[in-house]
Amino acid sequence: MTQDWELYDAELTTPELVILEMEASSKEDASAQLAGRLFQAGRVSDLEGFLAQVNAREHQLATGLPGGIGMPHARSAFVSKTSIAVGVTKYGHSLDFGAVDGPATVVLLIATPASSFSEHLEVLATLARSLFKENFRESLRRAHDPEVIAELINSSLVFFDH
Repeated sequence: MTQDWELYDAELTTPELVILEMEASSKEDASAQLAGRLFQAGRVSDLEGFLAQVNAREHQLATGLPGGIGMPHARSAFVSKTSIAVGVTKYGHSLDFGAVDGPATVVLLIATPASSFSEHLEVLATLARSLFKENFRESLRRAHDPEVIAELINSSLVFFDH
């Protein structure tokens, strides 16, 4: 089991960082659930501190992308390594992340260490490019398996040097 964990540890996301059938009352609740997974995995050292930074960022500028995607994110001293937690909402549930075309059904919480400014922007840009493709978004929604979702996200960032 340790070997599997070590294998995943190098990845931006792992099956443990994926929440399927997510039910959240608000975008803040969704971010809190996803940040909780990062905290449990040891990728975030201070859950409350990190969430305050995510929510402050969210208040500055909406993080909704076209096609039903929410992409809350923060660079933080509480983040040990660049990580992505993924939530796919339960059927019939969606969350308002401020996108002009409506609410989100897939939420990706991106956490990067405070020192990694260019890395943060690179991850956001690379992921956004993938998410603008309808077939990629649909693959995330239809994959009812955390392993598959983690693989989709990691492979979309395969050229990202982390």
